[in-house]
Amino acid sequence: MAERIRDAIAKARAARMGQGGADRRALGAAPQTLTLRAGPAGAAWSALSPLEPSPVGLRTNRVVAREGGAESAPFDMLRTKILQQMRSNGWTRLAITSPSAGCGKSTIALNLAFSLARQEEIYPILLEADLRRPSLAKLLDIEAGPQVSEVFAGRAEFSDYALRVGPNLALGLNTKPVDHPAELIQSRTSGETLKRIEAIYQPDLIIFDTAPVLVSDDTLALAAYVDCVLIVAATEETTIKEIDICERELAERTNVMGVVVNKFRFSGPEYGYGYGYGYGYGEENAG
Repeated sequence: MAERIRDAIAKARAARMGQGGADRRALGAAPQTLTLRAGPAGAAWSALSPLEPSPVGLRTNRVVAREGGAESAPFDMLRTKILQQMRSNGWTRLAITSPSAGCGKSTIALNLAFSLARQEEIYPILLEADLRRPSLAKLLDIEAGPQVSEVFAGRAEFSDYALRVGPNLALGLNTKPVDHPAELIQSRTSGETLKRIEAIYQPDLIIFDTAPVLVSDDTLALAAYVDCVLIVAATEETTIKEIDICERELAERTNVMGVVVNKFRFSGPEYGYGYGYGYGYGEENAG
């Protein structure tokens, strides 16, 4: 299934390019060095409220990259590819989305954030941008409290709601849905808030867990604020047509980094372990 999806995506892209269509994925900024954090940024990170997720809860929710190991290997490979491509292009904002609901994008986003944070010199921020159906807090067994949408509405500071896992991972979560999310995302306040967060905390990258592309215009609105996007597709659920439509829409607005094929099983006896519930990375444009 993963191979069929990869081949079909490649054919669709080739057809579009043959018709003279512009492909934003090739329009990355010139390579540059990521901004180093100064002393005040370190103090800002330290001031965030600490969170220590339950290891049992994480595993129950298929979040396996906090501690590393065999099950984390697919996310670690994804981490490396993403870091290499984002650094080479000078990108710092990554959106993770899917064509439809149920593809596992939030689980992948959280695992990726934990994998990144295991590199002590990397300071990532993960933001809940699926404001209609937020799920990151549920994956962390948080029932109430954080509401990062208040920050983007200009009614609170990031430090009021953000949580810090370990010394170098910040989470901006929502525990309840938001009314009129597309309007909030497109507001001037949201753009200014992102700039303020970057100025104060100087993260190496910001990951946005966004809404499915084909169910609302929320992610298309957010695309104006991100450097690149990763699409998550579910084996035997997401169709080639859905992936193609999703990629077409996003490629008109930002750089499409690649496709992650989720929810398929395979084992790797030559490496001495299996990947469990399985994640496959569509490498056709992943660096």
